[in-house]
Amino acid sequence: MTIYKSPLADLTLRDLSITDRLFEGLALGKNRALLIDGPSGLSLTGAELRARIQSLAGGLAAQGIGSGSVIALMAPNMPDYATIFHGVAYAGATLTTINPTYTAPEIKHQLADSGAELLITIPAFLQVAEAALHGTKVREIVVIGGAEGHRSLDDLMGPPMTAQVPVDLDRHVMVLPYSSGTTGLPKGVMLSHRNLVVNVDQIIEMLEVANGETSIAFLPFFHIYGMNVLMNAFLSAGAALVTMPRFDLEALLGHIQTHRMEKLLIAPPVAIALAKHPIVDQYDLSSLKIVMSAAAPLGGEVAEAVARRIGCAVIQGYGMTELSPVTHVVPHRTPRSGSVGVTSPNARTRIVDPMTGVDCGPDEEGEVWISGPQVMIGYHNRPEATAQMIVDGWLRTGDLGVVDADGYLFIRDRLKELIKVKGFQVAPAEVEAELLGVSGVADAAVIGVPDDDAGELPMAFVVQSPGSDLTEAQVRAALVGKLASYKIPSRVEFIEAIPKSASGKILRRVLRDRVSGANA
Repeated sequence: MTIYKSPLADLTLRDLSITDRLFEGLALGKNRALLIDGPSGLSLTGAELRARIQSLAGGLAAQGIGSGSVIALMAPNMPDYATIFHGVAYAGATLTTINPTYTAPEIKHQLADSGAELLITIPAFLQVAEAALHGTKVREIVVIGGAEGHRSLDDLMGPPMTAQVPVDLDRHVMVLPYSSGTTGLPKGVMLSHRNLVVNVDQIIEMLEVANGETSIAFLPFFHIYGMNVLMNAFLSAGAALVTMPRFDLEALLGHIQTHRMEKLLIAPPVAIALAKHPIVDQYDLSSLKIVMSAAAPLGGEVAEAVARRIGCAVIQGYGMTELSPVTHVVPHRTPRSGSVGVTSPNARTRIVDPMTGVDCGPDEEGEVWISGPQVMIGYHNRPEATAQMIVDGWLRTGDLGVVDADGYLFIRDRLKELIKVKGFQVAPAEVEAELLGVSGVADAAVIGVPDDDAGELPMAFVVQSPGSDLTEAQVRAALVGKLASYKIPSRVEFIEAIPKSASGKILRRVLRDRVSGANA
């Protein structure tokens, strides 16, 4: 067995809940603004955030919410996102984070599957939230800031809880984000306190996050990248975050200039904007020392263009929701173009030939397998899917890659079928299921096609029913309201038959070859 370890020493595993780990960072900045709302400028000091977390935890406990309870949160980035995340954690309950762009059917699936009993959201999302409740266990919607007929977040506050509700750090499910794994509808990824704390410490070590620095948080907190790499890791280090409810390039540049930020965490579409948009030259970005891109592959040329334009190190990181998420980061002092980094402390990497199961040596391509204390507990209520994903403690990522002689990982391609749109996962099977429900569609298949801005976009191949005169616009229109906008195919091509194997599996490679041939 060929195992690639980190060049950094393993970290001591600490017996702390994720909130007790956060409190260490809040103590470092107890009198400083650690969370600043970008649009309004309103802020919470470390001491104020801790007080709100403890009051929310106490209020939840007073209402009988604790171990075994699942709370759902559907909100944009804002300072109180951390209040809710850690209030739920401190009370010993489980939080499931929902993508605010989801449609009512998508929200309903997550609420029902997770068993959530309470949903916390904002006024702008209240209507779609209410439409998603039928058939779920949710008994109440709490609205941040309040809304007629609904309790507000402040109404949930109670006597401050002074200690973490005891939990099994390794087996208690603290957070349940949803990921498509390898195929099918989104699955709940069970992450423990241990998973999150270990990865926070790994991130702080590899990115050298420092007490007193400030960064920007536009990467959504509902997604594991924004959740643990930004919200939890930076605050746990005593660093401050300016929150943005949605990405806005001009606002981002203004915050970097105003707050003299040294680190910027992004996804590839933002790197493209930093490399090409003319407005970038109007701002002083000289404070930036490190820009890290993750969530999807970043081309070497784009990375180098950003580095030249801003005058900073541009590096990549690698991971996935099931890994809490970071397993690799490129050391900023020894960058390597095209690499997603070296293995993090405490983690281990293998490259395994997907056909033979034999370990590959340096520069030999195979599937990336990861082990370590950040590997998820498993998929919620999906033991078979968990068994397929985790083999003897090794998580099969579904990505093809190579590790060079110096231990740097390069991702070549994906075995799995997921499409990554701006870092968000789209399961072809989910889109295909909706397409097959459209009148006039006899069969359908979905693949990802390259896109300069999004990384990938879904493209649909549709077989029309006999006599149908369905158009591309009609197909796309039929999916509005059933799928989040980024899941709706950007292109629809009508085809006589969907290529399939003898066992009935869609031959997506044939479709990809068809597209690449047409574009050649």
